[in-house]
Amino acid sequence: MEGLSLLLDDLRRGQFRRALTENRIWKAWFRTGYPSTPRQQALIMFNNVFLHLHPVRVRRESLRITYTFCLGGLSFFLFLVLTITGVLLMFYYRPATSVAYQDMKDLDTLINFGLLLRNLHRYSAHAMVIVVFLHMLRVFYTGAYRPPREFNWAVGAILLFCTFFLSFTGYLLPWDQLGIWAVTVGTNMAGATPFVGEQTRFLLIGGYEISDNTLVRWYVLHVIGMPLITAVLMAVHFWRIRKDGGISGPL
Repeated sequence: MEGLSLLLDDLRRGQFRRALTENRIWKAWFRTGYPSTPRQQALIMFNNVFLHLHPVRVRRESLRITYTFCLGGLSFFLFLVLTITGVLLMFYYRPATSVAYQDMKDLDTLINFGLLLRNLHRYSAHAMVIVVFLHMLRVFYTGAYRPPREFNWAVGAILLFCTFFLSFTGYLLPWDQLGIWAVTVGTNMAGATPFVGEQTRFLLIGGYEISDNTLVRWYVLHVIGMPLITAVLMAVHFWRIRKDGGISGPL
């Protein structure tokens, strides 16, 4: 109570900054003081689990919109949109061949804003594939993969594959003709792999033909497996950007 009364007294006297930075609540959350010096700004970055992913300093020339086109940030934003809309869609979708298609039709016609939610998820997925691919092209053409960033280039290549596979696993979930035959073609291509083709196809579809087992497996991959792998790799990707000195600048 005493600390609260002192805070209110400072606010009444107009000393807002002192009231903000010297009360116990502020010090409990921000232990480095008000970031008015470069040292305090750096300490805030080091001591915060979220800000620690970002470099303390960023080269001015690397922030030009015509250099990065914000493609990395847009990829992350689209991933967040897909995560939120995907969780909302899980409230209405059931991964069973007897009801999956009807659930999609109900989303389009019966559920309030269901069509908007589904289209937002679908078009965000298309956009993420395009933006991540363009991000890889930008990194390649600007030479941002050169040492010491070659490890992060490999992580980015894996993230590109994860993006493609996330999109492909979601293709089957509406359980329509387009999705079923797309997965049939894709798994048959995997089955043509030398030595391990048949085992790979059996693992992907959960049997010898596309069925309920296939839908459940791809649903689990789409909503749990691949998003978790992608999120972990994205955290490593951001962390390596920080460790490698921030975003690379123009050559």
